[in-house]
Amino acid sequence: MFTKQTKQGFLAVLVYIDDMLITGDNLSLISQLKHLLSTHFHLKDLGALRYFLGLEVARSKAGIYLSQRKYVLDLLYETNMTNAKPFKLPMEANLQLEVEGSLLEQP
Repeated sequence: MFTKQTKQGFLAVLVYIDDMLITGDNLSLISQLKHLLSTHFHLKDLGALRYFLGLEVARSKAGIYLSQRKYVLDLLYETNMTNAKPFKLPMEANLQLEVEGSLLEQP
């Protein structure tokens, strides 16, 4: 993550392998950075953030919502568990666990 604070505003760039997220409080600074980067690299602007590193981003008047629904659904699909049914864990709520026995010498 790279950040820059100037009199004109704040700019943050998050880079992960070949994905990049650019944000800030000044659209002019963001545009300048995108232009500068495009002179050195091939860029593809995907517009407003919707999905990044397994996180879905949804905006509404009430705020910004983050979810990993798509990521979990992709995992279920890859592991052939899309038809799996949820179940309650066989453990009572608020259970207080206690240590019993001796600890392993080399766990």
